[in-house]
Amino acid sequence: MTSGDGSNGGGAGGQGKLPRKRFYRARAHSNPLSDSHFPIPISPDEVDLSQHYPRYFPSGEGEGCQGDAAVPRIRFADVGCGFGGLLVGLSTLFPDTLMIGMELRDKVTEYVKERILALRASNPGKYDNISVVRTNSMKYIPNYFRKAQLLKMFFLFPDPHFKEKNHRRRVISMQLLDEYAYVMEVGGIIYTITDVEELGEWMRSCLEKHPLFEAIPEEEIKADPVVKLLSTATEEGQKVARNGGQTFQAIFRRISLQE
Repeated sequence: MTSGDGSNGGGAGGQGKLPRKRFYRARAHSNPLSDSHFPIPISPDEVDLSQHYPRYFPSGEGEGCQGDAAVPRIRFADVGCGFGGLLVGLSTLFPDTLMIGMELRDKVTEYVKERILALRASNPGKYDNISVVRTNSMKYIPNYFRKAQLLKMFFLFPDPHFKEKNHRRRVISMQLLDEYAYVMEVGGIIYTITDVEELGEWMRSCLEKHPLFEAIPEEEIKADPVVKLLSTATEEGQKVARNGGQTFQAIFRRISLQE
């Protein structure tokens, strides 16, 4: 969200031609505990959203530069957004909501950036509310979002880190849920899905144990239009469906601390 961090400004995608994934090959996952080198805003006040959402911030001022409470803010975050399928699906479902994909892999981030630019060019007036940033969400979530800013957070098919010694690398943990709870407003929803049963149980267990989250009733989940996208919008979800695999969801609401 600072200069040079994978914001949507330039590239072949601006001509309306969608990028091809074969030119953006990358490892399936990256080590979130390793040190990567990319710009990180010192605080949400340093975020320049004009690089990501020029239709909403044409003056070159980011949200941190404007004190007006009516100024739009990012409300959805797709953590580990992969190739951006969920963002594209959500964009038309919530056309007036700003949302950001957060991805650690540089080539994948570049692909999503070019994909969004191409979609904007070929569909004027659409897809202006989505963007992507290369960052490590396990380290820098508070650098991008204010307290109670987010309404929805997504964790779709995260790296399972099977070995017990690597469980600390998992994107859902009690410690990280503290940070997610900080940036989510009360009533906000956290969505998780995986095709690994053990990881599904792990994420659900962490959410059940955390005092600031509660499970959403099944009937409410069935009525949520977002839920269908969890398993159909992403490349990983489509692959699981093609192979007849099973998925495991955990969908929880941010609540107030019980007195």
